[in-house]
Amino acid sequence: MKLMKKLGALLLALTMVSALAACSDQGAKDSAEPSKAPETQSAEPSQGAAISVYTNAYFAPFEYYDGTDIVGVDVDVMNLVGEKLGREVTYTNVEFGTIIDTVSAGKLADVGAAGITITDARKEQVDFSDPYFTSGQYVVYPAGTMTPDGKDGDVGYILWDSLAGKKIGVQADTTGDIYVNGEITGEDFDGLLKDTGASETRYDNAQLAVDAMGAGQVDVVVVDYLPASYIVEKNSGYECAALYYDNGDGTVAPTEEQYAICVTKGQDELLKAINDVLAQLGEDGINDLVMKHMGLE
Repeated sequence: MKLMKKLGALLLALTMVSALAACSDQGAKDSAEPSKAPETQSAEPSQGAAISVYTNAYFAPFEYYDGTDIVGVDVDVMNLVGEKLGREVTYTNVEFGTIIDTVSAGKLADVGAAGITITDARKEQVDFSDPYFTSGQYVVYPAGTMTPDGKDGDVGYILWDSLAGKKIGVQADTTGDIYVNGEITGEDFDGLLKDTGASETRYDNAQLAVDAMGAGQVDVVVVDYLPASYIVEKNSGYECAALYYDNGDGTVAPTEEQYAICVTKGQDELLKAINDVLAQLGEDGINDLVMKHMGLE
């Protein structure tokens, strides 16, 4: 399998949170209604200029709505940064695709915190913190409509070939979008879905894509691991499995990516404070936050 130019050099070994349950149908639970309008909230006020954080609040457990409040792993991290610097932190819910450009401009937002994957193209626009979570792409599908192609340890996986001819829903401008578009068009990727009849539909958030799947508009949804697990837990009748590449030599490999928080270039003090908080939390601290927001404490 040739290297993918957009992501390959930046994507490291997939390290899942071992205590999280595997993707399965957990029964019906209500999910938050999506909203396109930007909504801003403030953390507890403190001294100094406010830190403006842009996020997309439909990417649980990293950011999601609890009533009218935006909460999640990234919110907890940035609140700690605000405490460290003695500054108020404000959160604005926006479409994911606007975050990098807005933070790059440095006028409306200082920080982007939304489970953002590090890529070379994004690094040209913003500065990234140290990576704090390693993830991979998963396929969400109606229960019984697909069968995993194999298992990698305890992880069931679906190969790209199994998505041939399918209508695939993604969240616009996310890594899932990059992967699916690349495999359909063949641009900078292997083109595993090129000329197979597969198609891609972009949605403002993953929940809207799942709603479209429920309405029969798409067959599957491709989204990051933890959001996929959260969606399956909160929506009845769905299953998910990891999305893997067939290396052609009898081995398989997952899609891989790293999350980081981005800041406007030149915000060195803010970037250092974010990295200090991430270092203080460490892998165990981040995993504890993930567990908390997945309801698995």
